[in-house]
Amino acid sequence: MIVEHALLPVQAGLEAEIEPAFGEAKAIIAEMHGFRSLTLSRSVERADTYLLLVEWDRLEDHTEGFRGSAQYEQWRDLLHHFYDPFPVVDHYELVHTA
Repeated sequence: MIVEHALLPVQAGLEAEIEPAFGEAKAIIAEMHGFRSLTLSRSVERADTYLLLVEWDRLEDHTEGFRGSAQYEQWRDLLHHFYDPFPVVDHYELVHTA
């Protein structure tokens, strides 16, 4: 399993709009091959920052499958205009749990 991690910096004044847009976008990603789950959390200290965590079966399910799909174009149209600057996306493999 791979965890996609992205801090989403939302442009000032658009914070109230991203959550409903994300509600629509999550249905798009949830249909993708290799998708397991996602969470979106808003920062307590910085209301303009969100944490997106997406679990994928394999790295390629995200980087090639989702990002190379027509569904990604829909995702991008719904969400990418909110970000400033564009988020850095990292991928992680589980090492330990408690």
